[in-house]
Amino acid sequence: MPAPILVFDLDGTLVDTAPDLIDSLNHCLSSAGIEPATRDGIGFHVGLGSRAMIERAYALRSRRIAAEELERLATTFLQHYAEAIPGRSAVYPRALEMLDRHAEAGFIFAICTNKPEMLAQRLLTALGLASRFAAICGADTFAFRKPDPRHLLETIRLAGGDPERAVMIGDSRTDIATAKAAGIPVIALDFGYSDRPVVEYEPSVVASHFDAISVSLSQGLIHSAAA
Repeated sequence: MPAPILVFDLDGTLVDTAPDLIDSLNHCLSSAGIEPATRDGIGFHVGLGSRAMIERAYALRSRRIAAEELERLATTFLQHYAEAIPGRSAVYPRALEMLDRHAEAGFIFAICTNKPEMLAQRLLTALGLASRFAAICGADTFAFRKPDPRHLLETIRLAGGDPERAVMIGDSRTDIATAKAAGIPVIALDFGYSDRPVVEYEPSVVASHFDAISVSLSQGLIHSAAA
């Protein structure tokens, strides 16, 4: 029987990358002569990728951005971000202890993120975490991405897991919708990059810190889904 598996989103779930994403946003805004943005102003857009962040920064200033300029700035953003990894990004408190508890109980782990795979690999390697994951799948790993449930299902299969023995852990509507569409229970963290309180999207469980994600909780979700 395959080992049970926990599949994690990355930004806003395992790692707080917002400081570096905002730094890269402001780097590309500066190159366009636009005043810097703040994390409060960008809000949940920090979890939606470079283009969404740039568009939000322009909208806050009642400015439109042409498609060509958006692509240029997105390229500048990604170059700056890649060169700075890991920067000020940090693993959320108690996340490593949660991984250790589950590893001791026989769980394996995977990453399913809409971050480009190369950047996800680079970030996790720089933080000393890459070896913990049986698969690290990004927005460009497959021909589809979250919220398409195939992104999650193929990540599980690539990791050697079984969708019937899996739990998704994420921080956003996209993560919750993906897991639901795949028929997989989902734990939503309420401290990440969500546009609204995650409870409104009706995940299986809401957790406010990693200590709340016990082995018994994960096992119980898997057993309940199989019942």
